[in-house]
Amino acid sequence: MKRAHTLTLLAIAMAALLAGSFFAGRLTAGGAAAEPPAPERKALYWHDPMVPGPRFDKPGKSPFMDMQLVPVYADEAGDAGVKISSAVQQNLGIRTAMVTRADTASSFDAVGAVQFNERLEVAVQTRVVGYVEKLLVRAPMERVHKGQALATIFAPEWLGPQNELLALKRAGVAPELVAAARDRLRAMSIPEALVRQSEDAGVAQARFTLSAPAGGVISELGVREGAAVSPGTTLFRISGLEKVWAIVEVPEAQVALLKPGQKVTAALQADATQTFAGTLSEILPQVNASSRTLQARFEVDNRTGRLTPGMLLRLQVAGPAVSRLVVPAEAVIRTGTRAVVIVRKGDGTFEPRDVKLGAELGEQFEVLEGLTEGDQVVASGQFLVDSEARLRSVLGGMSPASGASAPGREMSMQKAGSVP
Repeated sequence: MKRAHTLTLLAIAMAALLAGSFFAGRLTAGGAAAEPPAPERKALYWHDPMVPGPRFDKPGKSPFMDMQLVPVYADEAGDAGVKISSAVQQNLGIRTAMVTRADTASSFDAVGAVQFNERLEVAVQTRVVGYVEKLLVRAPMERVHKGQALATIFAPEWLGPQNELLALKRAGVAPELVAAARDRLRAMSIPEALVRQSEDAGVAQARFTLSAPAGGVISELGVREGAAVSPGTTLFRISGLEKVWAIVEVPEAQVALLKPGQKVTAALQADATQTFAGTLSEILPQVNASSRTLQARFEVDNRTGRLTPGMLLRLQVAGPAVSRLVVPAEAVIRTGTRAVVIVRKGDGTFEPRDVKLGAELGEQFEVLEGLTEGDQVVASGQFLVDSEARLRSVLGGMSPASGASAPGREMSMQKAGSVP
């Protein structure tokens, strides 16, 4: 009886164990159904992150670098941007700027040498045979003012015509004869002042004084005291200093920015505090074959007399104002053949974009192609974003990864040396 009772208990225990195993299996199977296995990611192609252009249809070693090819999966192919968490952006110091349109004038600096303004040059000559009795200005480059006496000329040939006029007046002949005698004196270039002096004194005068017809400096002294002179002899050449020329060598590429009449500001190369106003007079039609430059002639105001030939002037030439699309210069990555900016899109991602640049405008660049007004570009930290876009496998911590926290991503970037 006791043995039968024991067998009954063993049978009940085995049945309970079998039932428990059955229900445990059902629960395990139900849990597995709730979490299906992750689908296998499909690789579209393989590439070298350092040379991302060429694509390969199977894994292997890169023909360009000593590294394995990296797969690009189907779920990554449409992701043109780089996502960066706000915490990482703050740590990297990423700062954006807006692409704007501004009215700017193309300008450039040039250095020019001061020269005499040849349009203000006058020549002092005699129209009679005689000699220099007294020379009052004896050295070249001497400054003179308008009306200043330069030399005394003795002209014996003028005595005869003047004596004839005086004799006619004393004889009381008809006024027509006196007028004819005056016309003869005028034809011989005898100064009116000298004729009046003869009439007042009643004696013919042969000595007259040459005066400066304009102010400036004696750029040429062609006679000495006691020298004989003849008609057409240039005794003095006076160069004006009220306005001088600044001759500038302008590269061919910048000639298009110049228009006659443009205003410029000139400053002394030796003392930038001394400034002068100037105007572009003309562009000389001659190209220097060796330097590929043209000469531009600027007329600079020199009423103060501080400029003298040979001085160097730094001229700031400003072109006409034009509306341009501009981007901060610090936002542009120059590679020598390309110009790239990092654009922040509306969904918060970043993407590199090739742009075509125009003129350099101080701290800005003109943008001809690639951007539109209102675009947000990265002005600080763009090199790190561009590196992430190109080397995603190396700096993958910049993109949120499944199961990785923001602190973990920041730590991985610090280890990679990306945080400044």
